[in-house]
Amino acid sequence: MEMTCEYLGDGQTRLTHGGSGVVVKTDLPTDNGGQGREFSPTDLFASSLAACAVTIMGKMAEVRGQSIAGTRIAVEKTMAADPRRVASIRLVFSFPESVSKEDRDKYLASIRTCPVHNSLGADVDVQIVCD
Repeated sequence: MEMTCEYLGDGQTRLTHGGSGVVVKTDLPTDNGGQGREFSPTDLFASSLAACAVTIMGKMAEVRGQSIAGTRIAVEKTMAADPRRVASIRLVFSFPESVSKEDRDKYLASIRTCPVHNSLGADVDVQIVCD
């Protein structure tokens, strides 16, 4: 699968998914001299962990004859300097009331099978919270 990235100028890029043609744009964040008009590349990086985790949970629920539709995840990213990088990602999960505490725990445990999670270096602190 090929994806392309084109620099548009003024801190913005256009990412195009080769298989579907779907476009996502990025922008420099305001804390790094940008205008924050779109996701920043590090926003996408942190958000991809949430998307990967909940996709695995959703598939797991389907196999079990359940649904976690409506699950929401607040993604909080903290940056570090020197070098500038993502230092921590905090995911706060909100499951529908129909999902039992026991099932929530099982779904949350599946995060360690997420390819994005497994691709993060040990220096990125990942915090998983369920409200």
